[in-house]
Amino acid sequence: MTKQVQQLDRVIIRFAGDSGDGMQLTGDRFTAGTAEFGNDLSTLPNFPAEIRAPAGTLPGVSSFQLHFADHDILTPGDAPNVLVAMNPAALKANLGDLPKGADIIANTDEFTKRNLQKVGYAANPLEDDSLSEWRVHAVPLTSLTVKALEGFDLSKKDAERSKNMFALGLLSWLYHRPTEHTIKFLELKFARKPDIAKANIAAFQAGWNYGETTESFSVSYEVRPARLAPGVYRNISGNQALAYGLIAASVQSKLPLFLGSYPITPASDILHELSKHKRFGIRTFQAEDEIAGVGAALGAAFGGALGVTTTSGPGVALKAETVGLAVTTELPLIVVDVQRAGPSTGMPTKTEQTDLLMALFGRNGESPVPVVAPMSPSDCFDAAVEAARIAVKYRTPVMLLSDGYLANGSEPWRLPEVSELPDISQPFTTEPNGDDGAFLPFKRDAETLARPWAIPGTAGLEHRIGGIEKADGTGNISYDPDNHDLMVRTRAAKIAGIDVPDLAVDDPDGEAKVLVIGWGSTYGPIAAAVRRIRKAGGKVAQAHLRHLNPLPANTGEVLKRYDKVLLPEINLGQLALLLRARFLVDVISYNRVRGLPFKAEELAGVIQDVIDSD
Repeated sequence: MTKQVQQLDRVIIRFAGDSGDGMQLTGDRFTAGTAEFGNDLSTLPNFPAEIRAPAGTLPGVSSFQLHFADHDILTPGDAPNVLVAMNPAALKANLGDLPKGADIIANTDEFTKRNLQKVGYAANPLEDDSLSEWRVHAVPLTSLTVKALEGFDLSKKDAERSKNMFALGLLSWLYHRPTEHTIKFLELKFARKPDIAKANIAAFQAGWNYGETTESFSVSYEVRPARLAPGVYRNISGNQALAYGLIAASVQSKLPLFLGSYPITPASDILHELSKHKRFGIRTFQAEDEIAGVGAALGAAFGGALGVTTTSGPGVALKAETVGLAVTTELPLIVVDVQRAGPSTGMPTKTEQTDLLMALFGRNGESPVPVVAPMSPSDCFDAAVEAARIAVKYRTPVMLLSDGYLANGSEPWRLPEVSELPDISQPFTTEPNGDDGAFLPFKRDAETLARPWAIPGTAGLEHRIGGIEKADGTGNISYDPDNHDLMVRTRAAKIAGIDVPDLAVDDPDGEAKVLVIGWGSTYGPIAAAVRRIRKAGGKVAQAHLRHLNPLPANTGEVLKRYDKVLLPEINLGQLALLLRARFLVDVISYNRVRGLPFKAEELAGVIQDVIDSD
């Protein structure tokens, strides 16, 4: 059979099934093949918080969305062109996101009467014409997989588990993805169980062959590689990039890295990744709780290491007292907050930007800290290096605000040359700095206001440390009112004086009257929406904040340059509150807290409404 091959410039695929169907692995493997092929890509994993929600139910649906293209893209896409639905729950949970005319590949074996009843289908939607507005491909994925594995010594249940690999093979054929990467992955993953490896490979190849031979798919699709800047690329998630950034920061600061952490979704993968790299002098400590994790990291900083702790919102609340201790002892500490939906336990696997005010003000006393927020999965690498630079140079804890969307999402990342990385090392104090050979632990650098960093055990540099207020210079315990006022103001001035680059503005012809500003993970949807507006002839400027404390020195001037300022946030207006108060600019706040990133189409509509509201 001769089959037509159609060229596309981009595709959005969503794999969806029960949380036991391996959709995250399937999506990850398809992404790896796509990255190897050279497309630009962006992913959005979406899975339940429960370890194993009831099979076949709506709360148990797990999905993985991948947007890949032959050009630069910024988001995982608004709506999928293809939905792979492994059961009725997956179909029902995702059908509302599917545009008319999109493809549905449905696993007919799971559309049983019982599974249909679980999600409220009175009749089988694959048979009652309710899906007539979509192109439905009914494929018995489970039974085809079992038949393909008849020659293997596997039970029927074990054979059925490979149906995700059959689906992966089918989609790999449909979109001309390379197969070698997946085969090598399966051989490595099941190296100790070669029969399981062979079975999964056989299922994968059977899916590919089914696409090649069946009449159900008369067309396959090609998406050519994207034109990217020269360099060596790999696909990377935000948590991986952040871990690698911390390793690079350790090398570039000439400090051993110590991670004190307690596992928490969605930050745990940073602990998992760093624990693999002991050869770089990395030490990871899985503490018994959040407070112990940050306490150990601060102790490591006192001892001369690059102290890091990772967590999410509930953990930040628990670590607050120790972060305050780091403020008053003036020791470098990196606190990574991978934000998730709250309050309390909230929705642990969903994303939000709701910890900004807590990062800025969530401690007792006047205790300002720098706050840095990456804007994409790959940018987590650079943000980690920047957080370390600030922490070490200014002797301060730094809050690094990632979120679940960045942590679990992925995109191509160009590996930087080592020569491109900044030298962020700072010398330890090794000699007395006062009169008559005395050591003054709070005698400050005239430029940075940072105090000396003296390693315990250095002869002649003995000094007090702790949470009680210190006297200026000597570090002796002091309850003097004027001294306390001086120390509070000095610590604040140190943070306010941190060197951060000016806020860059993308305003091609300088004629825009509307500025869209954002921070953190909203960069991709905002930038994609701005592209749409400009393509339609609209004029709009864009700026994005990485440094949230201190803000860039030109922030106020940028805001006042435009007639209207729109600020989309995945919270109820936290940064908008701060910008209004500080710069007296009537920021237009656009907010959603659905546990999901913004869609570019949604933001484009909001931007156009603001432009048209003159």
